[in-house]
Amino acid sequence: MFGIGFSELIFVIFAVLMLFGSKEIPQIARFLGKTMAQIKNATNEIKSEISNSAKDSGLDMNSLTGGISDEIAKAKAEIKKSVNPIEDISTSVENPIQQVKEDIENLTGPIKRQG
Repeated sequence: MFGIGFSELIFVIFAVLMLFGSKEIPQIARFLGKTMAQIKNATNEIKSEISNSAKDSGLDMNSLTGGISDEIAKAKAEIKKSVNPIEDISTSVENPIQQVKEDIENLTGPIKRQG
């Protein structure tokens, strides 16, 4: 639960009891509940306002988020290349080495058969 273990939760409850006393805890809980509800309502209103303004201006939310998703994918690919450049180097080095190896085998093939 929120990365808090049972022992940490017990400690927090004990600290709250020591700081505020048992009489004020219900008031604090009501205040926190009302505050969380207000925050949730405010975020829902902001989301709906953004959606309404996007619809009014003729923008499609999927096209907006699709562009963002493409940019995120490009950024991830660039970061992956910069973090692990050995993959790019190994693929660019393997092809010429493989070609040289095949050329040597082609050249030495008739020599091995004669000897």
